[in-house]
Amino acid sequence: MGKLTKAAVPIGVVSIVLMLVVPLPATVLDLLIAVNIVGSLLILLVSMQIKRPLDFAIFPSLVLIATLMRLALNVSSTRLVLTDGYAGKVIEAFGHFVIGGSLIVGLVIFVILTIIQFVVITNGAGRVAEVGARFTLDAMPGKQMAIDADLNAGLINEKQARKRRSEVTAEADFYGSMDGASKFVKGDAIAAIIVTLINLIGGFAVGVMQKGMAPGEAVSTYSLLTVGDGLVSQIPALLISTATGLIVTRSASQGDMGSDLIKQLGRNKQPVRVAGIAAIALCLIPGLPKLPFLLVGGLFLFLATKLTDEVETDDEAPEPGDAAPAEAQPDSPEAIVDRMRVDPLELEVAFDLVELVDTARGGDLLDRVKALRRKVAMETGLVIPLVRTRDNLDLPASQYVIWLNGVPAAKGISPAGTVLAIGDHLDGLPGKATREPVFGLAAKWVPAELQRQAEMAGATVVDRSSVITTHLAEVVRQNAAALLGREDVKVLVEMVRRSHPAVVEELTPTLLSLGEVQRVLQALLDEGVSIRDLVRIFEALSLRAKVSTDVDGLVEAVRAALGAAISHPYVSEDERLHVITLEPSFEQRLLESVRQTEGGQVLALDGHTVDVLVRGCTEILDEAERMNLSPVLVCSPQVRAALSRLVRQVLPRLTVISYSEVSRTAQIESLGVVSGAHAIR
Repeated sequence: MGKLTKAAVPIGVVSIVLMLVVPLPATVLDLLIAVNIVGSLLILLVSMQIKRPLDFAIFPSLVLIATLMRLALNVSSTRLVLTDGYAGKVIEAFGHFVIGGSLIVGLVIFVILTIIQFVVITNGAGRVAEVGARFTLDAMPGKQMAIDADLNAGLINEKQARKRRSEVTAEADFYGSMDGASKFVKGDAIAAIIVTLINLIGGFAVGVMQKGMAPGEAVSTYSLLTVGDGLVSQIPALLISTATGLIVTRSASQGDMGSDLIKQLGRNKQPVRVAGIAAIALCLIPGLPKLPFLLVGGLFLFLATKLTDEVETDDEAPEPGDAAPAEAQPDSPEAIVDRMRVDPLELEVAFDLVELVDTARGGDLLDRVKALRRKVAMETGLVIPLVRTRDNLDLPASQYVIWLNGVPAAKGISPAGTVLAIGDHLDGLPGKATREPVFGLAAKWVPAELQRQAEMAGATVVDRSSVITTHLAEVVRQNAAALLGREDVKVLVEMVRRSHPAVVEELTPTLLSLGEVQRVLQALLDEGVSIRDLVRIFEALSLRAKVSTDVDGLVEAVRAALGAAISHPYVSEDERLHVITLEPSFEQRLLESVRQTEGGQVLALDGHTVDVLVRGCTEILDEAERMNLSPVLVCSPQVRAALSRLVRQVLPRLTVISYSEVSRTAQIESLGVVSGAHAIR
């Protein structure tokens, strides 16, 4: 059956083409005309039953085939009419019975049908198809980005994302094809007019000149058959034009056209009642027949009594009678696999913190976590995975745990009924003394009703949800590189490909694999560098990868391309960049100690030199922090990678940048110089 179906369409199209040149018997022509009319009616009915245009995606091609078949039937019928004066029972019936044997009546009906099809339906459908194609193509980038955003947010999985992308592409292809198909319908209407005029003139000429008929007899024999032939062609053409208009004006819904029509027109009974009263009121106009308007008005009033005003309901709310979906058995493979799955980021809360998650009880923690994901994405360029939040009855009261790739990364407490007051002068307030979880500042959990007193004492007051969210944000920033997976890098690459395809095509997979790009991005995140500017990052990688694929070299090339964007976060409000520098001879000594290893560049220094370096940086950094300053250590690009790797291990709060990354617009202020012997200030 499958092979027969595949062969039927090609055979049918070839047969239609042959009809243009091969004469057909009148009996076969009658059969094909019947197939044409019924087939057009079927297409119209199917177009009324679909719920969205893509459900009838073959329609543009079907329009072309139907148009070609009508033209082939026109040629075959014209050949029979002009040669035999007879073109089968169907055309004869249309020429005599339908139009009463009158040439004038036939021409008038033909012209009216042509005007309806060409001027009204075809032109309107063509314009709607053109606008629909333009709007669909313009909306494609936005729809693709929305799908990627839902995928990154964890609202859909990769399979659903692929399905949605294919639907967006199919929709654009469909409306583009419909724009062209509407031209077929329009051309068919024009061809029908021209063919009919030619047949009228040709039939009259054949009858009078070749067969010696009187003019009246020639008109009766040939012209009536020509008009009948035109009507036989125009009826299926009108059905196809109507189907085209229905398809391009159809909006996606949950029902077919008939169901939507009854549902939406009868949604409220008031308009139906008013229409019935208005119909009866027309009976008061003198001269108008009263019976038709009384019948119509009475029918509308009767329908109004049967209708009920539709009440707005929440479509997402479950029906009372709906059965709950069957839960997987605890020992089933699906349940075991689900428990085995390790989420990149999890938040466990104790039983008394569930209220922070429950929106029905006023909890806003989940909304804050969503906002955090957006904020982190804008700051670092990393779209962190969906945070899985769950309660754990085994946790002590008021405690929460942040898990990273299945390992506890941080813990904290958030006692119920309290707020966190951060400050140094909180002895006069009751509560439990603690440390702020991110910066380690002195703090105290005080009763929520004493929030005003804590603020008057000069403390910064933070609610419980903000404490957890801030702690989670810090864990994410410190472990951003660990959260950037291979699939995340693929999404980022595809995002750049849509706007800058040449950049991606040059870089991957020709020069670097996806894994190598991931390592570079992870190295940048490890050092607190935002990866938002992916275009410049990829361009720098393309240039450097042609020379070497060493990760440290790739990272330094990217940092050089980003330039001042790296040091900008450390520039103060008064446009000052506070720096710690190295004494030149000491920096040269560090440069000579750089060694290349499998893990990257390292400094091969003795313990005493490392101690001098760390102690010198620590002294200057501590003094700067007492003045509320955030300095950076500046060095040459050749030693930066190795020095940064050492400093991150012993002094993680100090950032190391190179001279090429210093902002040109900021005013440089040196806080001290580190030498091989001591720190110079």
